[in-house]
Amino acid sequence: MKPSAQLSWIDREPTVSSFLADAIEGLSATPKRLAAKYFYDAQGSELFEKITRLPEYYLTRTEIGILEMNAGSIIEACGGEFALIEFGSGSSTKVRILLDAMERKSCYISVDISPELLRIASEELTRVYPDLTVAAVCADYTEPFEIPSCVSSKRKVIFFPGSTIGNFEPVDAHSFIRKAASDLATGDSMIIGFDLKKDHETLNAAYNDADGVTAAFNLNLLTRMNRELDADFELGNFEHVAFYNAEAGRIEMHLRALTAQRVSLGGQVFSFDEGELLHTENSYKYSERDVERIIEGTGFVAAEQWTDDRKLFAVQRLVMR
Repeated sequence: MKPSAQLSWIDREPTVSSFLADAIEGLSATPKRLAAKYFYDAQGSELFEKITRLPEYYLTRTEIGILEMNAGSIIEACGGEFALIEFGSGSSTKVRILLDAMERKSCYISVDISPELLRIASEELTRVYPDLTVAAVCADYTEPFEIPSCVSSKRKVIFFPGSTIGNFEPVDAHSFIRKAASDLATGDSMIIGFDLKKDHETLNAAYNDADGVTAAFNLNLLTRMNRELDADFELGNFEHVAFYNAEAGRIEMHLRALTAQRVSLGGQVFSFDEGELLHTENSYKYSERDVERIIEGTGFVAAEQWTDDRKLFAVQRLVMR
């Protein structure tokens, strides 16, 4: 990307070597696992955008509805004028709802692990909002990175929608929010989405769509490893599995081996038994008490919360003490 006065590009994309190291570590573990952040190459990002438009996948349309209904109140609660920092910005669709509600737009920091999607979304934002300064940061937002200087003297609001916080283990979610708080000052905010606990049928359907898009998204992780890491997974030997684990309070996504097999990666060979599960993602669902536990001791306090009529999803504002 060619930087301009309005748009800057900061490249902190994870390297192939870090991807390989994480993959080897995960396949060496018991049970085997892969990090969900590696879903999002160009194809994975495109598939996820399709998932967000599926009839079974209530999360995105519900959260967008909450934001559209309450954008003015959210902006007012955050102080009216501020710099927005979005983690996992994707196509930057949801942040536009907030930007449209802001009378004065100053600076938007877009952080995403997928360089292709980040380029497209950031360039489009500069066309739609010619007075907005955009800094595109290609990075794994769970790892340390320097926040661009355009926000240094401004009130800050971190935007973390989509219930992406649910992909973290609870202790890691707490640590992540605490780390986010350490970069903010008193009065700064974090707007965060939480997918709420609900009937198991709705949850299971959301991750097992009839069109098989979520299955393709899950299997694309193996395609990416074959292409970028010279692995030799046979995609036809695995199937998508997703289910709600009520005891843990989370949706689990796995790839199940349909036959006993051996897979080469990074000079090592990994054996799979027939029926063995390769764990690719968790998506935790929250009660009010779950949210309180995650926030407690982070430096934030819970302020306003906005939900839909069916209480499927919640958008919560956290404020720095």
